[in-house]
Amino acid sequence: MQFSPEAATGSPVESLGIWPTRRSEILDWLMHDTRNERFIDNILVDLCVRLRAAGIPVGRATMHFRTLHPQWLGARILWRTGLEEASISTFSYGVETTPQFLASPINEIFNGAAEVRQNLEKLDKAERPAYSVYEEMHAEGLTDYIAWPIYHTLGKRHIVTFAADIPGGFTQEHVSFLKDLLPALTLVSEIRLKNILARTLLRTYVGPHASEQILAGATTRGSGTTVGAAILICDLRDFTTISDMWPRDDVIDLLNGYFDAMSEPIEKHGGEILKFMGDGMLAIFPLSNPMACANLLQAISEAEAAVGALNEENGRRGREVLRYGVGVHVGDVMYGNIGSRTRLDFTVIGPAVNVASRLETLTKEVKRPVLLSKAFVDMAGCEIEMESLGAFPLKGLGEPVDVFAFATNGNSVARHKTQP
Repeated sequence: MQFSPEAATGSPVESLGIWPTRRSEILDWLMHDTRNERFIDNILVDLCVRLRAAGIPVGRATMHFRTLHPQWLGARILWRTGLEEASISTFSYGVETTPQFLASPINEIFNGAAEVRQNLEKLDKAERPAYSVYEEMHAEGLTDYIAWPIYHTLGKRHIVTFAADIPGGFTQEHVSFLKDLLPALTLVSEIRLKNILARTLLRTYVGPHASEQILAGATTRGSGTTVGAAILICDLRDFTTISDMWPRDDVIDLLNGYFDAMSEPIEKHGGEILKFMGDGMLAIFPLSNPMACANLLQAISEAEAAVGALNEENGRRGREVLRYGVGVHVGDVMYGNIGSRTRLDFTVIGPAVNVASRLETLTKEVKRPVLLSKAFVDMAGCEIEMESLGAFPLKGLGEPVDVFAFATNGNSVARHKTQP
């Protein structure tokens, strides 16, 4: 196939295209000079400063994005004159059904409007304006408001708004200038949002540290490092029976409540949850943190209290009381990518992981909820608070392992501030 410049450009009139209607330094900056800025909120602030310097009276601007996040439905970036940084607010699932959202210009755009415009100087004093946010902006001294959708790939609709702060609001020339920025702002924002989504999804499914490793290029099978870590493996007891007895939604709710109770203390104290395995969980506390062992003990203490509170609530609702087993060990682990050629799992493997797993299984036999190896107890320096249960042969391991449990003359683990 031979390239034809005439076919590519069309007739002289067609070759002019329809965008941009006018070249500008701001448009060139958006298209060419934002490549080194990772965050869309910083780009929005810089854009508004440049607009004001160019004589466009933007006193307030927002961008609204729908996100893929386990907690947040969306986020709003807000800039006002005088702010050096934008304000970022997140919104939980369900906000889209609240009266505040339903009675907003943002909802109007999400429902298909191509533009929402409101003169804020001439709000009807005799009746309430269409949306309460117009009164709020008028009280701030803003005079004009305009909102547009910005369309990302496959029609995903997000929103940008601008408000003027001079008498008379935006002129038609101002509006045309701002509208000319939308295609560039769409491209710039979609790239940044995709970067955020990639990071969020990886953090959601593999954890914060593993996600950073993957984003940094650890995507080949076998790539990884050897790290020293305190290892925690936990598992629910009698979950198969619970699954058979209770409706699916109740089982999912029970399991999520249990994982919340166990996970939040682990993450709070610097642990990294590598995977959920049915009703089980694998987490590590890297020994690069000198307080790793103490932090793990504190996390178990808080998790135990949280599960206790959950069981009280489950009892009030006529649900099963949840029991669990936890195995704790310390040692070197291989931390990296394991799997098939096309499907990888970022996890830890090694003899130390096997010991923790066997200790968790042993909790069923000795009827103690948490078992710890002597190697961990020695490193944590917490033997005085422990009870030795003796040496146990563990499946697949050569020598018996000295096993400890929390002393039964008090709450399991309430007091671990000491240096390991």
